[in-house]
Amino acid sequence: MAPKKKFAKETITEAAFEIAKTEGLEGITIRKVAEKLGSSIAPIYVNFKDVDELIREVVKWIFRLTEEMLIEVSSGRPFYDIGVASLKFAKEYKVLFRDLIMRNNEYLKDYDDHTGQFLINEMKKDPMLDGFNDKELKEILFKMRVYQTGLSVMVANGLLPVEYSEEKLIKSLESTARDVITSMRYFKVKGSE
Repeated sequence: MAPKKKFAKETITEAAFEIAKTEGLEGITIRKVAEKLGSSIAPIYVNFKDVDELIREVVKWIFRLTEEMLIEVSSGRPFYDIGVASLKFAKEYKVLFRDLIMRNNEYLKDYDDHTGQFLINEMKKDPMLDGFNDKELKEILFKMRVYQTGLSVMVANGLLPVEYSEEKLIKSLESTARDVITSMRYFKVKGSE
């Protein structure tokens, strides 16, 4: 009898991620992952109790990927970088973007716990956002996420007019961010009067 192949948890997660990139999270099955690895299903069950646990690990992988994309963009303006990284993710991982953003799924509930505070901490490093407390930064982030998500949906679904280059999209994000920040500063001052 030939010895059974052993796979590290990370190798299995990466194989599942590769499936999710083209088929979405629902496309991940233990059998498909085993096929991708050229293995039986046994090594997967050694590392994961079920497919749901594997999918949750893939979602964590995606969160780390988005954080890496944010670091890659690193212009020195964290708030700007968040928007650019989001557009990049929507463009490069259309299926996953649609899966995570456009479908009601239980996996995104972990997003705010994991990534939300990370983004707020990044925003605190941005001089453009000096003077805002955590609650105000969350409000700014929410408003920008609404705009950026709409823009990213258009990117992921090929709905943008032809004349909208990546440069034009980024300028649109910058302009909207300035508008949101300016209005938040205005109401912050107005509210303290």
